[in-house]
Amino acid sequence: AANGNGRPDRQIFNKLMKMPAAIYKNWLVEHDNNQIAWLRLDVHNTRTNILSQDVLDELQEILNELVSKTPNGVAIISNKENGFIAGADIKEFTTISNKQEAFKKVQFGQHIFNLIDSLSCPSIAVINGFCLGGGLELALACDYRISLDDSSTRFSLPEIKLGIHPGYGGTVRIMRHVNPLVAMGLMLTGRSIDCRQAKKIGLIDYAVPKRQLESAARQIILSKPKKHFVSPLVNLLNSRLIRPIIALQMRKQVSKKANVAHYPAPYALIDHWVNYYGNEKKMLQNEAQSVAQLSTSETAKNLVRVFLLQNKLKSLADNTQDTVKHIHVIGAGVMGGDIATWCVSQGLTITLQDLNLQNLAQAKLRAFKFFKKRFKNKELLNAAMDRFVVDMAGSGINKADAVIEAIFENKRVKKELYAFIEPKLRKDAMIATNTSSIEIEDLCDAFADPSRLVGIHFFNPVIKMPLIEIVKGKQTNPRIIQQAINFGKQIGKLPLPVQSSPGFLVNRILTPYMLEAGLLNESGTPVTDIDRAAKKFGMPMGPLELADTVGLDVGLHVAELLSSEYGYTIPVSFKSMVDAKLLGKKAGKGFYTWENGKIKLPKSKTSNNDISSIQDRLILRFINEAVACYREGTVDNKDLLDAGVIFGTGFAPFRGGPLQYIESTGATILFDKLNTLYKQFGERFSPDPGWDKFTS
Repeated sequence: AANGNGRPDRQIFNKLMKMPAAIYKNWLVEHDNNQIAWLRLDVHNTRTNILSQDVLDELQEILNELVSKTPNGVAIISNKENGFIAGADIKEFTTISNKQEAFKKVQFGQHIFNLIDSLSCPSIAVINGFCLGGGLELALACDYRISLDDSSTRFSLPEIKLGIHPGYGGTVRIMRHVNPLVAMGLMLTGRSIDCRQAKKIGLIDYAVPKRQLESAARQIILSKPKKHFVSPLVNLLNSRLIRPIIALQMRKQVSKKANVAHYPAPYALIDHWVNYYGNEKKMLQNEAQSVAQLSTSETAKNLVRVFLLQNKLKSLADNTQDTVKHIHVIGAGVMGGDIATWCVSQGLTITLQDLNLQNLAQAKLRAFKFFKKRFKNKELLNAAMDRFVVDMAGSGINKADAVIEAIFENKRVKKELYAFIEPKLRKDAMIATNTSSIEIEDLCDAFADPSRLVGIHFFNPVIKMPLIEIVKGKQTNPRIIQQAINFGKQIGKLPLPVQSSPGFLVNRILTPYMLEAGLLNESGTPVTDIDRAAKKFGMPMGPLELADTVGLDVGLHVAELLSSEYGYTIPVSFKSMVDAKLLGKKAGKGFYTWENGKIKLPKSKTSNNDISSIQDRLILRFINEAVACYREGTVDNKDLLDAGVIFGTGFAPFRGGPLQYIESTGATILFDKLNTLYKQFGERFSPDPGWDKFTS
């Protein structure tokens, strides 16, 4: 029996099966012949289950009914095909205005999960796919957890990435089943694990094939097997006397990546564990108070903003079923080879073309090393290598769904290539250039049909950088632009549409920031002071370490291209270092000395430099260029600009993006500082006219 949407009509089905059902907006409650209550979550009007307020309100009503009329067992399961529960509704947290309101909201969630925890009958979470955040906290409130045995099944408590930590009892219940040190590692990193890892550490009890999921859950409820808890020895190792010693090491590890002034949540979680582990009642109470305190901080608000910006970029892709299967990449240098490697890792077939056989061999060797780390299963590794096809003759070009050109930045050579390959392309194939700075319009005259050319700018290292810029030329067909955006999402990247202009968005904003670092160094400021100032502001690495990592020759080339357009002052030292082959990390020497891919820091000397004045020179060059890009319409709105800069440059996420930073700090304060620098250092600090939009 089917309803108007072609889905099984549950009411008719249940009458046939003699299974009474109660239907809510987001839940379907069924009682089977064994008197097991099946709570099926299917959140209204969403593709993914989330724990919004109305979902929890309904769950409270359902649980109160089950308490008054207890079944033989309760199974909580998702009616969505794409997973269990993705967590709490993050958007609801953006409406919280004060700590007391946050505390009440967290306590309500704890109350609901406490109801599950205290049921007098067995309960089980039946997990089909991802189980994240509040979804995992709900599963931990059940007596048992059974999951789909599949690589798509992922578990995580990622709240730390939002500036908080688990708040619905997760910090308490995970430690019943998982060694507290392992549990703390999961919560402090927010990393996800698959079902086999989850079973190994005790996070779940069973993993079975899809066809057995519900029948196995039913059998577990009826047989009531012994529940899994951590051994008493584990509790001894986490005693009150030992925890402070372990906590010192935890804080030391966290401090390598997160400054307590910028990211208080991991430190609050460590304190929470040290002070309250072993007393569940007090731990629950402090968990709610801690999350309420953290969730109303500027850091949490900005990290939630970053999360929503990430989702906004993902949502730019449409729901078309036209997915790319075969990509032909031209250019087997570091960028081209790594683009090919990443695409293969996402399930695509790649033909990689280059005139140099050695480049092709090195690209395939790098790919093999990456696949070996990524795919533990030998069959998956072999399948990936089979999809990575070395194609010196370019025979794959006429079969490809899309062609990505990733040769060096030379307009003439690129145009000669386009003229040669265009007759060989399928009529429906997309052609993309990975240019990092050349305007698309400057390449179009090589094409008989220039409307099919789009920019897809990957960032180095391709494997790690989440953003790609989708560069829209004036001539580019809107369908091709959308196809490029969809491709970006398909390969697990965040696609950012940008207008074609020199440097686009990310390189345009990064370049003056890195040049200012070079000018600071030329004037006598030590390299370490410059990079320390940037990292204290919240950057993931300093600008001179970044210059070394990218390659000084690459950075100089981009700077020269952009300086002709924007009048940037290039430090003399950049050119002299490149001439001397001091290219940075790849050469073993640049601003730093590098050994085995790691910086060998110079012996530290006492510095009298004012870190705040260094920060002002670096960050205000950065911010001023962001204001210029916003005024010029390089991207469509403030949110997209902040998203692009955060995911493309690593701009301090806890600050919410450069334009958000202007608003939170005060545009007048920053504008006055910029004017002071303009009077002191001249034209390069001249405030962009776009500041009027923020100061008026």
